[in-house]
Amino acid sequence: MKAARVLRFGPPNVITNDDLPRPEPAAGQLLVRVKAAGVGNCDALIREGKLELQPLPLILGSELSGIVEAIGAEVSGFKLGDEVYGATNEQFSGAYAEYAVPLARMMAQKPKTLNFIEAASAPIVTVTAWQMLFDYARVTAGQTVLIHGAAGNVGAYADNWPARLAFM
Repeated sequence: MKAARVLRFGPPNVITNDDLPRPEPAAGQLLVRVKAAGVGNCDALIREGKLELQPLPLILGSELSGIVEAIGAEVSGFKLGDEVYGATNEQFSGAYAEYAVPLARMMAQKPKTLNFIEAASAPIVTVTAWQMLFDYARVTAGQTVLIHGAAGNVGAYADNWPARLAFM
């Protein structure tokens, strides 16, 4: 399979397009045929060596959508052929490849209303928006929230939560 890897930290030209064996899912993982991968700021920080979450070499990419090809031990809730999306793992790596082995607990069924590209762009920013509003700010129904910089991805998702919240 082809995979976009970083063998040394640095600018974009350190990314190599390598041929690697197709991975096998370990316990708790899915094997996903990647249809789309999200690109985020985190990927550039990892590539530059500013976020060392995994030793080199590494496959870039933390967000993906695709089709379940195999299921590791101790995984439930998925079947072969499921269309899924989510984040790869705590190291935010492995999505820029033809096949990825994300943690099943970080994946979900892809909504039918989203295509693969749309689904791959959503996981990290939507979780970040949720955490900022509900885990950290503890926003509750009926409150008004002013979101500075809502033109960015996280702000745009935060500004579009269901009507149970009133936003400025």
